[in-house]
Amino acid sequence: MQFDLLIAGAEVRDPGSRLRGEFDVGIADGKITAIATGLPRENARTVLDARGLIVTPGLIDLHTHVYWGATYWGVEPDPIAARTGVTTWLDVGSAGAYNFPGFRRWIVEPSRARVYALLNASSIGLVGPTYEFANPDYLDLPLAARMTEQNRDRILGIKARIDALTTRGTGLLALERARALADQVQLPLMVHIGRGPPALRDILTHLRPGDILTHCFTGHDNRIIDTSKAILPYVRELWDRGLVMDIGHGAGSFSVDTARAMIDQKLMPDVISTDIHQLSIQGPMFDMPTTMAKFLTLGMSLDDVIERSTSRPARAVGLKDLGALRVGGPADVAVLSLRKGSFTYYDVFKTPFSGSVQIDCVATIVAGQILPAAPERSLHDWADDPQLRAAVGPRP
Repeated sequence: MQFDLLIAGAEVRDPGSRLRGEFDVGIADGKITAIATGLPRENARTVLDARGLIVTPGLIDLHTHVYWGATYWGVEPDPIAARTGVTTWLDVGSAGAYNFPGFRRWIVEPSRARVYALLNASSIGLVGPTYEFANPDYLDLPLAARMTEQNRDRILGIKARIDALTTRGTGLLALERARALADQVQLPLMVHIGRGPPALRDILTHLRPGDILTHCFTGHDNRIIDTSKAILPYVRELWDRGLVMDIGHGAGSFSVDTARAMIDQKLMPDVISTDIHQLSIQGPMFDMPTTMAKFLTLGMSLDDVIERSTSRPARAVGLKDLGALRVGGPADVAVLSLRKGSFTYYDVFKTPFSGSVQIDCVATIVAGQILPAAPERSLHDWADDPQLRAAVGPRP
C-alpha cells in the first residue's frame, strides 16, 4: 500500500465515529486509505510525525463570514484555515440572492478549504453591518428559491438575523418570509438571536426540529436562561424536539455566564462555532481552536468539544461525507496540539475566565493536501479596532 501522506503515531480522536487510540493515518489520492498501527513509513512520499499530537477530523465551522471584499464582515478563508484546522467553512448569510453568484465565483471556487453557505433571506446579504431586513423589498423569495435550486451543491440552508437592529421595526415579517423560503426549498433555517424585539418566545414559534438557533449562549435580553439561570421551558421543549443549538461566538454573542449556567445543568451546545468575521478575529473570539479551548475550560471533555466541532456540525447541514475519519472518505484532517499553561479567556463582555489549556493547530489537511501557511489580508478600514485588541490582548 502506497501513501501520498502518512500521519504517523498520532492520538486519533474521532468521537463521532467512536475512534480513539494511537494510530497511523494513511492518505492517497485525497482519500483516507488506512487507519492502523505500524503502517510502513517507507511506503509514503511524505511522513508527518505526529507523536504527542492529536489527530481529528477536519474542523467544520458552522457559523462563519468569509465573503471577503464584498461584505462588511468577511474574512479570507484559506489563510485562516491553514493555521486553525478548519477544513470546511459554512458562510451563513453573507450572500443573498443578488450577490451569491459572486460569492460562488470569487470565494467558493478558488478556495482550497471547502466553502458552503446558508443563503440570506435578504437579497442584499450582509453588504452592510446590519439592517438587511429593514426594507421588505429585499425579501424576494422567488429569486432566493431559484438561486437555491441552481446552487444545491453549495447552499445548505437559509439564514435570518432576527434582532432589533436587523429588523428595524418590521417585527417578525422577515422571519415569516424566511420560514416560508426554508419550507419551500426544504432546507434548515438558521436564526440569529441577540437583542429584542422581537422577543425570543415569538421567534421560536417559527423554528422547527432540524433548524439552527445560533448565538444560543448569548448574554443579551433574548438569552435562553431566566433570572435564576434555569433554561426557559419553551426553549428546552424545542431543543428536545431537535432544534440545533449553535454557539456562534462572534464579537457580541457569547456570554460565559450563560455558558456556565447551561453546562452546570449538563446542557451542552450541539455545535461549537466561531462566527468569525472582521471584528471577532481581533478578539475575544480569535479563531476556532481558541473557541474550542474555552469550552474545555468550562468543563466540557475534549471528546465532547471535538464532536461538536466535527461530526455534529456536519450532520446539522447534511454533509454526510465530512466530519469523520473513515477509510475511503475524504482526507480532511486537523492535527492539533494541547498546550498546557495558564491562560486568560474572555467572553464578548470582556469578562475574564482562566484556563489551563489552549489548543494549537499544527497542520490542516484538505483532500489529502497540507494547506500551506499564507499571509492574511489586512483588516478593512472600517473594522480595524486597536481598542478592541487592547481590551482582550493577543490570542492566548
